[in-house]
Amino acid sequence: MTGVLPGWTDCTPCVLISPALGAGFAQYLVTLGVGAAGMGETGNEEWLLYVVDGAITMNGVRLTQGGFAFLPPGTKYEVREPDKDSRLLIFSKKYEPLAGQKQPAFFTGNERDLSESPFLGDPHARLKLLLPESLGADMAVNIFTYDPGATLPFVETHVMEHGILMLAGSGVYRLDADWYPVTAGDAIWIAPYCPQWFIAAGPQPARYIYYKDVNRWPTQT
Repeated sequence: MTGVLPGWTDCTPCVLISPALGAGFAQYLVTLGVGAAGMGETGNEEWLLYVVDGAITMNGVRLTQGGFAFLPPGTKYEVREPDKDSRLLIFSKKYEPLAGQKQPAFFTGNERDLSESPFLGDPHARLKLLLPESLGADMAVNIFTYDPGATLPFVETHVMEHGILMLAGSGVYRLDADWYPVTAGDAIWIAPYCPQWFIAAGPQPARYIYYKDVNRWPTQT
């Protein structure tokens, strides 16, 4: 279901996940026309914006496919000069301060410049971390790449929730006792304590970007 975002024009925003679903964060996919623009302020939220396709200018910085920007609370933003049919993925949540810790500042980057790390020693399942690992951060956004046939090493169950967008390839996600074929463009919300497992199926590597909440006592949320 598409809608309208205040301060955004000539675009098609789709709210994939939100607190109305029961989530503690929101996940948007925004398709931009050539004349599109987005202006506003993050308020008490923090954002991670990722360029799925095309290119944009964010606060004067050109971000091409795979580019991303982290916007802490209170950040004014301007999204301008998109290529036609550019698509932006946005994760947003209310920031939870932690005494003695500094929240990350605004920064931009591109995932192609980040190194991959084997997940639990498996070279066929690799992670890129888009946000720094520090106690000041209360969210993480990672990109997971699986070679064909690679899997999560076990069924996971944990307090963190996830928001996922499949970027490439295909596979099968187990959620609780159900099995879901997924492919590029599919989005998934994984609630806290939902058992989860994934296998990459198909001739190409499977890639997805995902959000999770981190570094805070569960009673704070």
